[in-house]
Amino acid sequence: MDVSAHRHWPVRGRAADVLLSIGALATVAGLGGGELDPLGWTLAAAASVVLYFRRGHPMPVALFTLAVCAVYYPLSEADGPVWPALVIALYTVAAEAQLIAAVVLTAVALLAFAFSGYKTGTPHLADAAAFLLGGWFAAAVAMGAVVHNRRAYLREAEERKEEELLLRAAEERLRIARELHDTLGHHISLIHVQASAALHRLQKQSDRAPGALTAIKETSKDALRELRTTLGVLRQGETKEPTTEVPGLARLGELVDGARSTGLDVALEIEGAPRPVAADVDLAGFRIVQESLTNVTRHASATRVVVRIRYGDDEIDLRIDDNGHGGSGDATITGTGLRGMAERARGLGGEFTAAGRPGGGFGVNARLPVEKWRRSA
Repeated sequence: MDVSAHRHWPVRGRAADVLLSIGALATVAGLGGGELDPLGWTLAAAASVVLYFRRGHPMPVALFTLAVCAVYYPLSEADGPVWPALVIALYTVAAEAQLIAAVVLTAVALLAFAFSGYKTGTPHLADAAAFLLGGWFAAAVAMGAVVHNRRAYLREAEERKEEELLLRAAEERLRIARELHDTLGHHISLIHVQASAALHRLQKQSDRAPGALTAIKETSKDALRELRTTLGVLRQGETKEPTTEVPGLARLGELVDGARSTGLDVALEIEGAPRPVAADVDLAGFRIVQESLTNVTRHASATRVVVRIRYGDDEIDLRIDDNGHGGSGDATITGTGLRGMAERARGLGGEFTAAGRPGGGFGVNARLPVEKWRRSA
């Protein structure tokens, strides 16, 4: 996109350059053409026609028009307006990021005009005082510099816009990847544990296998539902409202029941009155608990987990403690799961810690702000 184009001007590009050349020649003819001799007409026409090439070759065009003026005024007795072509050329040089060159050419042109008048004694440009001519040159250079700065600003703004779009796209990809990891990782872990239990029971306790297989069926159904919800984000531009329910803290009971179906003893403790919160906080709290339970079933070899949620005035406090092999001391937040939980909490302005418990086991703690993100009633 040409950020330098003036959108309100109907003629642009090469067509505008043609009209500019014709206009410059018409100006010569209208203001002093009747007094020009063949040499004057030739030089005036050359200075006008060369303006067509000013965009691609600003410096050569400016030097050529300056040379035309240097030849025309000492040799011609007519006070013809050939200098406007030089004004246009100087403007173009300044507009094309060669401000210093434009200033130098302006100084050379003014000295040349002054020397020509002094040497020949011919009062060229008698109707325009030297300071007026200098004003035209200075104004042309200044306007060119302003146009150059505007173009640079628009280019920078366009680049920043593109960078922002790329950053948003990267953040969206990261968010979707995190959702898929949390959703599929949790349910597939449960299915794995339940399938292993079902296989064991089929071999030794066939009467208890149907319960495990039923749990696998329900877990698979939940996995497909949440997968559709996550992938539905990619189609939000096609529908006005999401077609599936986004999981939140109100569904923690389902998470706990799913974990219990693997044989894990899971307790859910709620302190304070549950209340609606913003979708971002609601989803982050759900996913943090979900990923914590996933890690317990996959890695901790725990037998008991306590999920605590406290609704405070300004924050929601989540804590998940297990009695597995979590070690002791602070835990380094590595791995996709822990990093994802930390990113969710800190992205909302909250806090996240994960550490081994002194008496054994592992603890995850997240604090999510409420006031800043609370939905309006």
